[in-house]
Amino acid sequence: MVAKKNLCVLILAAGKGTRMKSPLPKPLHTVCGIPIIAHILKAAQALGPAAIGIVVGHGADEVINTVKNNLAAWGVSAPVVFAHQTDLSGSASAVKAALPLIEKFETVMVLNGDTPLLRVQTLEQMFDVYEANGCGALVLGVTVPNPAGYGRIVRAVDGHFENITEDADADEETKKIAEINSGMYVFNSKLLQNALTQLTPQGPKHEFYLTDTLALIKQMNASVLVFGSDDYEQALGINSKAQLAEAEQILRDRVAKRLMDEGVTLVRPKEVFIDSEVKIGVDTWICPGCYISGKTVIGKNCYIEGNCYIKDSVIGDNVTLKMGTYIEESEVEANCQLGPYAHLRPKSVLKQGAKVGNFSEIKKSVIGEGSKVNHLSYIGDTIMGAGVNVGAGAITCNYDGKNKHQTVLEDHVFVGSNVNFVAPVTVHEYAKIGAGSTITKEVPAEALAIARTRQVVLEKKGVKKND
Repeated sequence: MVAKKNLCVLILAAGKGTRMKSPLPKPLHTVCGIPIIAHILKAAQALGPAAIGIVVGHGADEVINTVKNNLAAWGVSAPVVFAHQTDLSGSASAVKAALPLIEKFETVMVLNGDTPLLRVQTLEQMFDVYEANGCGALVLGVTVPNPAGYGRIVRAVDGHFENITEDADADEETKKIAEINSGMYVFNSKLLQNALTQLTPQGPKHEFYLTDTLALIKQMNASVLVFGSDDYEQALGINSKAQLAEAEQILRDRVAKRLMDEGVTLVRPKEVFIDSEVKIGVDTWICPGCYISGKTVIGKNCYIEGNCYIKDSVIGDNVTLKMGTYIEESEVEANCQLGPYAHLRPKSVLKQGAKVGNFSEIKKSVIGEGSKVNHLSYIGDTIMGAGVNVGAGAITCNYDGKNKHQTVLEDHVFVGSNVNFVAPVTVHEYAKIGAGSTITKEVPAEALAIARTRQVVLEKKGVKKND
């Protein structure tokens, strides 16, 4: 997308969202893994604008801090400018709050701050039609199954824009119109600024409506166009938790369709939950009940059984994740196998061909190429070489109550069942650790270490010791 030097995108995000029943500002509620405002910012960025403005009001500081801290993560490189709406008297007042920004640009696209379903393709088409016709303003009109409660777009006999009539002011004939105002516009900046000065308060709340600027611009002998769309879902605003859930499902359905179109197999796609920024390779199978979130990247030819959870992780090609595996902020290289019910905590790395089995937990550790941690083990703060075999019930005792310490298991170490490694400790290559041992000291290469007390059997006639 070529940068548009004369375009500013303005996002109106000052609303309180009282129906959300939450202290969290409405733009920060998450849909498909990222906040509502992030979806709109990403769509705006795709247009290549010279600047993006965000009008904030309720929870302004929280919104501003969240946006500033995540712009890079959301892929937003355009300058972002914030404007505070102190006069909460309608949508036009929100735009007025951003006048110092929009007066610098020839064209202003206005978007709602609660519509995460909008499509980039639609915004691009809106801008192209606006520019091609040299009009004064353009409004996105969407045709909905039930227009009750929405402002209707009234067209003239020739199909051109006539006016927008609010539902409360509409007669019976107007109420039959199914094309409604989406609240998204493209304006000639100078004409918009002029129209804003001519607005008068409307309705019982004496508010200033942005919709009224369209009629005023038309009176300036500038054309006002309607860009019509049947895809009404992209204009759905979020004002309640129920609408939030509806938007979530729509976006997840879009993600699922995109992934399947790219060659991913989703077994019962309605029953997998994949965030919008997740990337998955071809011929990977994902079974029901899986949650895949954040910036996770999954390779090709993987098989992911049901009820797995993956967050902000990188999974290589040909990986098998068995039932109930939980992975967060970790890296799994090609040809690995995990589970069932394995747990990778943050900063864990499985090298190629490694295996972590049922009910084993890995934390901030490297499991070397071809190494195996098969059963019921805890491996924390550990550097493990290639070809290591860890028996059932092995524990790295990495915390002394004050500090964390590291365990090092070099290549081809063999660890028997129920071994404790009291870190810091190093076991050199090809060493063997006897079952039931508690290792507190360095073990040389190719050595056998056994550290356990003698078995004592108490019988009725005395004590018998077995060496």
